[in-house]
Amino acid sequence: MSIEYTLSIIKPDGVRRNLIGKINSYFEKAGLEIAAQKMIWLTKEQAESFYDIHKSRPFFSSLVSQMIAAPVVVQVLKGDDAISKNRKIMGATNPKEADAGTIRGDLAEDIEANTVHGSDSAETATQEMRFFFSKTEILR
Repeated sequence: MSIEYTLSIIKPDGVRRNLIGKINSYFEKAGLEIAAQKMIWLTKEQAESFYDIHKSRPFFSSLVSQMIAAPVVVQVLKGDDAISKNRKIMGATNPKEADAGTIRGDLAEDIEANTVHGSDSAETATQEMRFFFSKTEILR
């Protein structure tokens, strides 16, 4: 096992429904530590830049609109195999396909309002953490 850091976002639907503490409890029960956390309201430009990888996809505009509809909570999770552990805790992107006991399986409303985002690789995690946090904001 190796200590990793990964980015997690509680999306606007999760913030609006006051699920921040409940969602964080999934991470903590799995042994992940919250090493950085802040609530921000993304601008359209920030959301477009963050999700640039999906720019050519048909859902891009809807995704951006969803992400700027209300504040988000961005956080860095730390722990053994944090990236894969977080992916498992989140569940499938489509909540209808997500297992019970996962964040999306238990809490997400639909594929667009799927409550959380998490980095999918070490490289992506590094890029995404740098997008939102400086080195001094992440507890090591």
